[in-house]
Amino acid sequence: MSLILFAFVVRVRDGLPLSASTDFEHNRELQERKQQLRTTSKALARFPDKGTIKGRELNIYFVSSEGVSYMTVCHCSLPVAKAFCFLEDLRWEFTASFKSTVVALAARPYPFLEFDGTIQKLKQHYNQNGGPALEVTLAEVQEDLRLHPPQVINWEEVELTNGTANGHMEQSPGSGQNGRLQQVTAAGILSLVLNIVCASLNIIRGVHLIEYTFQCHLYLFHSSRKKPKSFTLLSAIVLCNFYLLGLRNPWQLIFHVSVASLSTFLILTRKLQDRTNDCGV
Repeated sequence: MSLILFAFVVRVRDGLPLSASTDFEHNRELQERKQQLRTTSKALARFPDKGTIKGRELNIYFVSSEGVSYMTVCHCSLPVAKAFCFLEDLRWEFTASFKSTVVALAARPYPFLEFDGTIQKLKQHYNQNGGPALEVTLAEVQEDLRLHPPQVINWEEVELTNGTANGHMEQSPGSGQNGRLQQVTAAGILSLVLNIVCASLNIIRGVHLIEYTFQCHLYLFHSSRKKPKSFTLLSAIVLCNFYLLGLRNPWQLIFHVSVASLSTFLILTRKLQDRTNDCGV
């Protein structure tokens, strides 16, 4: 079984993909990790030079050096030291093949596809032999990891780092990739209509009008810290309706709170959909 499944070389400043391995495995988690890896590549400038994102069976590891990041998807049974040793070997091979000025001037995705052959050979060596040829290299990496352990990065942290308020993920020039919220469902349309009804019923009460309008905004557009915003807004709507207990009958209060609860549920369950452009890789 292959333990190193995918490797990716990317420019740190803008996430431009430079080269990648060609994989022939199509299991679902691998495709998920590859998409996460590409999304992470757009936020590398905000993360440390060495990091790990853990998954169920597959982990992501990356090392950044001199404006280039070397990333890989590996099976969780692969020792961490061997994963980073692979990345160090990959870094050495890449820097020996391409000058930093050439990398800095690259303007289109995957300008160094010829490096794919080198990645494939390195992957094959590690998967067949279980590690580098020189044990001293592995020992050095283990010592470096002991002194400077990689930061374990939470995937939600990556999503929030990349999220913007216009319903898209951040998009780097020339990357050819973007992320967009999933399509509005029938329940979502119903929720929007009910929010409009509630807003119209509260048009003379400015606070209530703003609350329902903001719920529509949270559903339609991606926002960082969506969960705390949604629960704060729901709590405000419940408290405001409780304040109106003497002015509205119970059925009116139940209606308004139910609409707010449905909207909150739909806001929290509407995720970003994957849209990738692998450029044939």
